[in-house]
Amino acid sequence: MASRNKIAIHWFRRDLRLEDNRALAEALKSGLPVQPIFIFDENIMSRLERDDRRITFISEQLTRLNQQLQKHGGTLRILQGRPVEIFRRLMTEADIAAVYCNEDYEPYARQRDAQVADLCKNADIGFFGVKDHVVFAPTEILKDDGTPYQVFTPYSRRWIEKFELAPPTVADELPRGKFAVGEGKQQAVTPESLGFTHYDGAFPTADFPRSVIAHYDETRDLPAVQGTSRLGVHLRFGTVSIRRLALTAYELNRKFLGELIWREFYQMILWHFPHTVSKPFKAIYHDMIYPGSEADFQKWCRAETGYPLVDAGMRELVETGFMHNRVRMVAASFLTKHLLCDWRWGERFFARHLYDFELASNVGGWQWCAGVGADAAPYFRIFNPAEQQKKFDSKNEYVRRWSGNDVNFFGTPAPEPMIDHRFARERCLKFFSAVRQ
Repeated sequence: MASRNKIAIHWFRRDLRLEDNRALAEALKSGLPVQPIFIFDENIMSRLERDDRRITFISEQLTRLNQQLQKHGGTLRILQGRPVEIFRRLMTEADIAAVYCNEDYEPYARQRDAQVADLCKNADIGFFGVKDHVVFAPTEILKDDGTPYQVFTPYSRRWIEKFELAPPTVADELPRGKFAVGEGKQQAVTPESLGFTHYDGAFPTADFPRSVIAHYDETRDLPAVQGTSRLGVHLRFGTVSIRRLALTAYELNRKFLGELIWREFYQMILWHFPHTVSKPFKAIYHDMIYPGSEADFQKWCRAETGYPLVDAGMRELVETGFMHNRVRMVAASFLTKHLLCDWRWGERFFARHLYDFELASNVGGWQWCAGVGADAAPYFRIFNPAEQQKKFDSKNEYVRRWSGNDVNFFGTPAPEPMIDHRFARERCLKFFSAVRQ
């Protein structure tokens, strides 16, 4: 039987781009023909609702990616199933010498990659994980004693020191190399072909909004204006280079850079403290039982709290898959501190609806708002939704945009708030004080 030519596989996951893609570059430098693949992971897909917007986003990005690869002589092979089973099958179809992929720091991803790496090791195939979707990996920014930071400010200082000492480099072009000869034209993948419904809404562009970044510190808290980059979904799926974005932020706006550092702080926390996926970071809150009711939670979900800013945010989320960051904080604080509902309820609701959902940031943000996480807002910091609206949506533009047909926040009174702020604040303080005793 004729021997087959050895190939390398580049496994696309959270890096759906050619530009400045570290693992893809390493694969091409290997000298082996590179076969790019993407796997729709059944372990993840089986947990999604059929109308999940992210499937449409991924499908669109894969189409774009394949078109770019074809210009370089490559073809993206798109597969569906459980990764270990797929790689076991690929090993019977081709003489694979190496598998390259960019690292993923979430608990499931680490388990998945360990299984595939073991499979490769047993087959004498190299498995190479490369840092790509963060500037600094979770083990690169540590205290002097080698332990992880638990407070953002000193972590941020060390991050910037390291960044300034050795700024990241950005590869503008693919290194010289070659792609494996494909098996003809890859059939387009659509949400419908995967058993999902197509989302007809528009996703934000991946182009860097330099003007927005330059004025980010002035506009980021105003939900009625385009004052944030909307790059969250692109960072989540790697359609932009974090290194290029961080260099741009360092040049234009340090407040925006700080948000990128928060993202990496939460990645670091999740790596070192994986229990935070389902439990508070702080052990004192592990056994805390929230008294909030399912009925109150459902009112929050349906945007029926009677607080216009909260309800507008919830409508924006469900209708578009996006919610402005300032409003996210107010809505999360309201659920956990006004209604005393479990932060995990809200975290799962956001995970279901946000197209820019990223586990580390979502869990970290919810625990921050609930006062139970790493470097969290203290339990006695309780947002007043009415005051937040006056401060950040003083002309009610955002609220009016998302008020819905059944509510008119101008002229006729809004629905009565489901709970009085002063009462809720006092109740929350008593609850947390009792828990901490």
